[in-house]
Amino acid sequence: MENIWLYLSIILMFIYSIALILVLFYSLSQLNLLWNYIQYKKKKEPYPVLDLNQSKSVPYITIQLPVFNEIYVMERLLNCINQIEYPRERLEVQVLDDSTDESVELTKNIIKELKKNGLDIVQIRRKDRVGFKAGALKEGLKTAKGEFIAIFDADFLPHKDWLLKTVLQFENEEIGVVQTRWSHINKDYSILTRVQAFALDAHFTLEQVGRNSKDHFMNFNGTAGIWRKKCIIDAGNWEGDTLTEDLDLSYRAQLKNWKFKYLEDVETPSELPVVMSSIRSQQFRWNKGGAENFQKMAKRVIQSKNVKTSSKIHSILHLLNSTMFLNVLFVGVLSIPMLYIKNEWGHLGLYFDLTSFFIISTVIFFVCYWVLYRSMKGGGFVSFIEYIKLFFTFYTIAMGFSYHNSLAVIEGHRGKRSDFIRTPKFNIKTLKDTWKKNKYTSKKVSKNVFVEGLLALYFLFGMYSAFVVGKEGDFGLFPFHLMLFIGYGFVFINTFRTQA
Repeated sequence: MENIWLYLSIILMFIYSIALILVLFYSLSQLNLLWNYIQYKKKKEPYPVLDLNQSKSVPYITIQLPVFNEIYVMERLLNCINQIEYPRERLEVQVLDDSTDESVELTKNIIKELKKNGLDIVQIRRKDRVGFKAGALKEGLKTAKGEFIAIFDADFLPHKDWLLKTVLQFENEEIGVVQTRWSHINKDYSILTRVQAFALDAHFTLEQVGRNSKDHFMNFNGTAGIWRKKCIIDAGNWEGDTLTEDLDLSYRAQLKNWKFKYLEDVETPSELPVVMSSIRSQQFRWNKGGAENFQKMAKRVIQSKNVKTSSKIHSILHLLNSTMFLNVLFVGVLSIPMLYIKNEWGHLGLYFDLTSFFIISTVIFFVCYWVLYRSMKGGGFVSFIEYIKLFFTFYTIAMGFSYHNSLAVIEGHRGKRSDFIRTPKFNIKTLKDTWKKNKYTSKKVSKNVFVEGLLALYFLFGMYSAFVVGKEGDFGLFPFHLMLFIGYGFVFINTFRTQA
């Protein structure tokens, strides 16, 4: 029996070590991106804006709006697009409407009014949703008049001068995509929206700038960007075999040597989901899609002769981004057995001393995010204290999502197909607005939520274990288990609390 316990301990320690090492590698890549970001900020030049009076030839642009059952935001979206400053004779708007509810008629009526005001806008309907969003974009491309294709999801509200700031970047014939930074109109609505905004801000500063500034592969984010139509066609057009068609096409385009341009200072306001069920479906789609794209694109990237080694490394880590949740889950779940193994096998003390070094991963994330937070919010003692609270709130809730997101990652790597579940929009801007009457909010609770409740109790046991192992207890992992307990408990409770 003792031998079985020994072999099992060795296996668990091996898995635990691999997970810690992979998280460390990922954190080091983030540190490298931070260095790239800092270097870029030192030499950054202002973005030029297209002067319609001076431009010899104004390019024709098609704006695509892929929508599905968006009754709460369609009027807001279309009125916003109608305000965009660009010559009407060189602008077309395609509403790629796969809706199945009464929003179809609402959209049709709004479009009629906009046409009267001179906007070239058309509602494109399909018989079925083959390929989901990718299929809708591909269908619209068949008849798109534009040389360039701007794409906005239903919850985005581009500023009037958005096209003037982006289209000029295409004077470089190698540029295939221009992506802008997302901002958030309702980030202060709740803890959930603040945490989402914090995470997305890190992506749109550290990661996008860090990659783009060194010509590493980056991704079009599915919205708030503009493509050269020729680039889409050359890269093989939209494909619906993954849940993140934007990441897929981005990599295929860059493997064809197209360049991407990221505009950090050009922001596009958007609405964050405010209900846990919506966040869960969005997180599942993003993380599963990331794993699907790793399976689809990793080999092509590695074998490409046109991609430099540093870009290959960053690309693989980028494609493995969502897989980090699986490593976090392993580290969390195995940390409690590790606590008992540590105090059972005293001769393994050196091993556990070495594993404690991996706290450096958290320190790296903390430093990276602070630099970004300071550049956006400003420095100072008060700002730093606010950052500490926000960082650990984000970190705790992110760990609470690790089981849910790990399931998505496993499905993605296994190649299990699933439908594209779009994130419901709420038209929420202020604390006075409510989501409770939204007809699109899911009323079902997945059985996986109950597993998250059990995991919260499991890490409560881990906190208890700190008091009983060894002669005087062992509190080294107590803060980690506390955060996991709070994170899983928060996700579990809020999933039920926000059911409409």
